[in-house]
Amino acid sequence: MPMTTYHRTPILGGPVKRLLAFAAAAATWSCSSKDQATPNDTTKPAAATATSTSSNGADLTGAGATFPQPLYTKWFADYATKNGVKINYQPIGSGGGIRQFTEGTVDFGASDAPMTDEEISKLKAPTYHIPTTVGVVAVAYNLPGLTQPLKLTGSVVADIFLGKITKWSDARIASLNSGVKLPTSDILVVHRAEGSGTTFIFSSYLSSVSPAWKTSPGAGKELQWPIGLGAQGSQGVTGQIKQTPGAIGYIELAFANQNKLGTALLQNGDGQFVAPTAAGGSAAAEGAVSKLPANTDYRVSILNAPGATAYPIASFTWLLVPQRPADAAKGKKLADFLRWAMTDGQQYAGPLDYAPLPQSLATRLLTRIDSISPGGTR
Repeated sequence: MPMTTYHRTPILGGPVKRLLAFAAAAATWSCSSKDQATPNDTTKPAAATATSTSSNGADLTGAGATFPQPLYTKWFADYATKNGVKINYQPIGSGGGIRQFTEGTVDFGASDAPMTDEEISKLKAPTYHIPTTVGVVAVAYNLPGLTQPLKLTGSVVADIFLGKITKWSDARIASLNSGVKLPTSDILVVHRAEGSGTTFIFSSYLSSVSPAWKTSPGAGKELQWPIGLGAQGSQGVTGQIKQTPGAIGYIELAFANQNKLGTALLQNGDGQFVAPTAAGGSAAAEGAVSKLPANTDYRVSILNAPGATAYPIASFTWLLVPQRPADAAKGKKLADFLRWAMTDGQQYAGPLDYAPLPQSLATRLLTRIDSISPGGTR
């Protein structure tokens, strides 16, 4: 699929008895997981359990996407140690990050979905979208006894999440997985309950491969889901899949790997079945960089990118920063951090299941960051 630029304005299958049990479990998870992560919380990647600095003592504050949370947690902790600048980051979801940044209650926002033209029109001052890393969304499932990864096409995934395919033994799944003994059990769909950039990435991919999905529910941070149960945050979706046999959902690669969940091999634009990996994300990003115009605002998609090794659900994730910060001291600290993130910080991406930015893109972004200057309004 050719690279595109974003300029858009922003239950129930299976036996009733099992669905009620599933709903009860989801409610329990949502309540128990919120704001209660511990070092033993296996639904959260280890790097993401680091304690955040209190906002009262922070030099900079930010909020938004959970998708890059493990990487950002590592970045902010190491940057504080090496440079003495404390950054408080609240992973409240991309929708919340855009809202708080628009309201001016944080110094920077973070989103897995670029702001739409309508959202940008509500800002009080010009803003930069700064890509920070390439993330991969995995289609994760819980099928005990399955000894090899499932192969799925985009259209099959779409029809699962549309409620058109309701059994794991469905002929369309079986035909892609010759020789694999599939269970006859119900498919139990899990999705995000709140506005989420991960949902935007996943639903944008489904819109690109399924005309039915594009018609409804389409792409967005929040959707009217035709089937399934919602869980709060990436941690909630991960936990629900992990504790529910037969469940399927979409989560960041780091969460899938840390929790040893099964992940599907997805058919990419070249017809190859590819596992979700950081290398697959890098392959998707490489082709996009050379096509970026000089005046790009970096609100671009790399979904379903061409290339034999490209993973089809890969995306940039962005920090939202004011072009002209009103507070000169904070503006300098933010620009200094961004320069570090584009250079030294990129080495942390791979070990945490993200793909570092292509070097040519990081170099271009350093020029953009150098143009941040104080004197604006927030």
